[in-house]
Order: sequence, then structure tokens, then C-alpha cells
Amino acid sequence: MPQHAPTARICRDCDGFPTVAITTGTRHPDGTRATLRVTCTACNGTGHSTSVAALTRTGR
Repeated sequence: MPQHAPTARICRDCDGFPTVAITTGTRHPDGTRATLRVTCTACNGTGHSTSVAALTRTGR
């Protein structure tokens, strides 16, 4: 059967993974890694494209 495209457009900058945890390489005193949470600035953490295609009318 043919696969259907998703109805919501996925963000092209983060590919649908809007928030990631990046390790800094250091560890806390209890042994866990220090991480930073980074959110996609293009979609503001939604994972979906925010720009909507708009039709413009030209001419008369």
C-alpha cells in the first residue's frame, strides 16, 4: 500500500527533534554528566514548520 505524507510539515532545521540534550564532557560530583538542553530556534520547540505557504494574488 502507498504511504501517505504526514499532515503536519516537519521542521527542516531539526527534522522533528526540536529539543536535544548535549553533553558538555564534564561530570557532576555524583558521577552524572552535565548536559545542556537546546531547543530549535526555527520552530520554537514544536518540531513542525511554522511557515505556512500563502497564496498571493497578482495582477488586477
